Amino acid sequence: MELYLFLISILVLILMVLVSVAFFTLLERKILGYVQIRKGPNKVGFIGILQPFSDAVKLFTKEQIMLISSNYFIYYFCPIFSLSLSLMVWGLIPFSENVVSINFGLILLICFLSVGVYMVMVAGWSSNSNYAFLGGMRGVAQSVSYEVSMVFIMLSPVVVFLSFNLSSFGFYQQYVWFGVIMFPLMFMFFVSCLAETNRTPFDFAEGESELVSGFNIEYGSGGFALIFMAEYASIMFMSVLVGFMFLGGFNHSIMLILEMGVICSLFIMVRSILPRYRYDKLMYLTWKIYLPLAMWVLIFFLGFYMLWNIFSKN
Repeated sequence: MELYLFLISILVLILMVLVSVAFFTLLERKILGYVQIRKGPNKVGFIGILQPFSDAVKLFTKEQIMLISSNYFIYYFCPIFSLSLSLMVWGLIPFSENVVSINFGLILLICFLSVGVYMVMVAGWSSNSNYAFLGGMRGVAQSVSYEVSMVFIMLSPVVVFLSFNLSSFGFYQQYVWFGVIMFPLMFMFFVSCLAETNRTPFDFAEGESELVSGFNIEYGSGGFALIFMAEYASIMFMSVLVGFMFLGGFNHSIMLILEMGVICSLFIMVRSILPRYRYDKLMYLTWKIYLPLAMWVLIFFLGFYMLWNIFSKN
């Protein structure tokens, strides 16, 4: 019986994430439209509410192009693995009813985030296109660079309560949010999430001005739709993670979803306001500013914990 309930919970969670991805794309197009003083999608259905579903039908019914020069099976299955990976990590988030509760959940989460880099690299390589290959290499260098500092940022709250279980974040933020006492870390983590998900101003893997469309240039129809869905599912997951780690870690799902909506809107606003960063400045930011600062904060919390133990014993 428990196995059936687990499978049903996972299925419902995946369906809700996919529906949320559809409406998140509509939200993004609406916000970008109003920022640019124009209307977003407003023709299909009431105020354009059916637009994402018509786009999905259009993409998945288009002809799938078979590239002669590509490594076809890897090229074909890479978007499927990418979307599967983006959906799997959602099971680790402790909502009001945990789908999965693991003592070392944060370590598993970091592993999932690290594997996502390979999907960008393999998608670019298997297309056998120069633009796609360059986009994949840039995406890998960017993601690897930011993951190092992001891991140190994620370890700083862990040092405070000495647990890798994600449920602990909610327990230890009942009285004060980590975002209040660690605001610089929260800001750095948000910027790292922008780089991790290849979003503006760090969308170098999809640099339209110099790489046409980057690592996904050879993908069309269903393959492009799956990559698109994987990217937006990752953005929503990162938004939940920011809210969970720094803005209360609420065990009340409604509050967590509201926080996710606000942070997703910030992702969109950043895209509408900021131009693309220069690539060498991106590397300078992560290796020379974020990484030393994140390590310094981690050492500070470790030292504070050791002093606390010494004085408490005395």
